[in-house]
Amino acid sequence: MLYWLLVPLRSDFFLFNVFRYITVRTAAAGITALALSFFLAPRIIRWLERRQIGQEIRADGPKAHYAKKGTPSMGGLIVILCTLAPTLLWGNLANAYVQVAMLSMVLFGLVGLADDVLKVRRKRSLGLRPGQKILLQLGLAALVGLIFIWMGSRGQFSLYLSFPFFKTWVPYLGWFYLPWIAFILVGSSNAVNLADGLDGLAIGLTLISATALTALTYVAGHALWSQYLNIPRVPLAAELTVFAGAFAGACLGFLWYNCHPAQVFMGDVGALSLGGTLAVVALLIKQEFLLFAVAGVFILEALSVLLQVSYFKLSRGKRIFKMAPLHHHFELSGWPEERVVIRFWILGIVFALFSLSTLKLR
Repeated sequence: MLYWLLVPLRSDFFLFNVFRYITVRTAAAGITALALSFFLAPRIIRWLERRQIGQEIRADGPKAHYAKKGTPSMGGLIVILCTLAPTLLWGNLANAYVQVAMLSMVLFGLVGLADDVLKVRRKRSLGLRPGQKILLQLGLAALVGLIFIWMGSRGQFSLYLSFPFFKTWVPYLGWFYLPWIAFILVGSSNAVNLADGLDGLAIGLTLISATALTALTYVAGHALWSQYLNIPRVPLAAELTVFAGAFAGACLGFLWYNCHPAQVFMGDVGALSLGGTLAVVALLIKQEFLLFAVAGVFILEALSVLLQVSYFKLSRGKRIFKMAPLHHHFELSGWPEERVVIRFWILGIVFALFSLSTLKLR
């Protein structure tokens, strides 16, 4: 909105010309998201407390977590609101990529919200059944995938799959892009959900990933940088940088209230929407393979659950880890919660830096 209001004024006041620049509006969106988080979060937390919308703890979880029972949940609404509002203010809303990113965040957030509401009503840590949740996620992923295919037919999105380090092998997928999009979206949203088990862990890792994706989005939309680094040029992705900056700012603001001891938990409304958003941004800028590196800790968390469940069934009751996801294994090994979180953040930064360093290697 401000983009359409301020940019036309540059003909009368030259200072308004700065609002044409992606970098200026990205910084403004990030700062606005952070400030809005500080304004909204205390009010939303008090509203959640009055409504007695609190976290239910898994019966088979670490005993130290029982003290967290009743902590306000559904705080992911803060991240969603504080991402969308600055994007509406500073972004060019006519951009198709911005529209898809905002829509995906809302849709996956709605699935998480339904899960959280059932948890509150039933007063237990389980909401939607796993099968129901996966079906809903697959349905939304298929919808988003169809939008991608439609944009591809209009020349707004490339249906060629880009592999890092392979300059000439760029296969055309067409409709086969649909299952790939669904896999990335569902996998990413569930991976973030699995990592959301310790105060500040998931939101801190999301902040790191969102910051890396903001840089990647800017590079993908920049003609000179994308050519220099030999990555796919995605012209419409330039405006997506504003959304990514707002997303990072909202994550930083939420971390203020979610760090140990957490005043609010993000809930599934946050975890599913955050994971879905990371995936959509990566898909739009043709860097979905790099997402595996950017969000490396989330991948490790998901793999730990898959390995634990598979080995438990094959070995008839034996376990690889003391508890899955992986952060619980280290927690039960004697690491304090804060140590697990900070060390996982450090690992997340290493993964993000590695992913960015591969750009030059190409």
